Amino acid sequence: MSHSRHRAEAPPLEREDSGTFSLGKMITAKPGKTPIQVLHEYGMKTKNIPVYECERSDVQIHVPTFTFRVTVGDITCTGEGTSKKLAKHRAAEAAINILKANASICFAVPDPLLPDPSKQPKNQLNPIGSLQELAIHHGWRLPEYTLSQEGGPAHKREYTTICRLESYMETGKGASKKQAKRNAAEKFLAKFSNISPENHISLTNVVEHSLGCTWHSLRNSPGEKINLLKRSLLSLPNTDYIQLLSEIAKEQGFNITYLDIEELSANGQYQCLAELSTSPITVCHGSGISCSNAQSDAAHNALQYLKIIAERK
Repeated sequence: MSHSRHRAEAPPLEREDSGTFSLGKMITAKPGKTPIQVLHEYGMKTKNIPVYECERSDVQIHVPTFTFRVTVGDITCTGEGTSKKLAKHRAAEAAINILKANASICFAVPDPLLPDPSKQPKNQLNPIGSLQELAIHHGWRLPEYTLSQEGGPAHKREYTTICRLESYMETGKGASKKQAKRNAAEKFLAKFSNISPENHISLTNVVEHSLGCTWHSLRNSPGEKINLLKRSLLSLPNTDYIQLLSEIAKEQGFNITYLDIEELSANGQYQCLAELSTSPITVCHGSGISCSNAQSDAAHNALQYLKIIAERK
């Protein structure tokens, strides 16, 4: 959550050779930079170095909360987060959005154009940076990446990363952490490929036009696997629940991410969450005498939930 106030008109900005100072060019030129870095560069160019102050720090509660205030010129914004870095990040993000949106402060901000995957070689694309540019341009909260899974033999590692943007999620896999992040960002960009750069629209409107597996589509799907699930008993011995859930996910167009929980349950069992990228997102808990058993139990519970949803009229 970010708050902001604009106290007075900012002092004149230093002009670039083109005659205008462009925050947008700064963002698009180095898309991998964080809002803190972008705001710092902006401050260097305009001789208004951002000043951060910690307004609130609650670390005694279950989830710590920090509030930071940033002042750059005559702009003051605040940001909250579960860490000091995240709070500063969000304060800087709020300031950037004001600088881009307020005509009295920011001039000639170009619309960041997303690269067309069909026209450019794959290795020239930076989907992580492009997604960040898109989020800043439309005033969305910046994407957050979480490494959720790491597996495979030493010579062939596979990483799974979750990318969250506002209340939506995509997962990406790759042979490196960076590749997994890129793949997750690419999925979001593919979802947003029909956005016109000059239109500032809400993320909800975008995603509603490109939802994957919804409860409505699940109930009306002609798919063989989902209809088999409706008729199946999920209590038969020796059923491979992970495989069955994987087959349904492939057929219905959603991803599954298994999140192992480090803490054991109250009765000493391993725990796991199965996260399904349905719309809305589905999360089911599982437990067992081993990590694999916990994953199987989570898959079993997810199948039971999908079965209930699919059978509803």
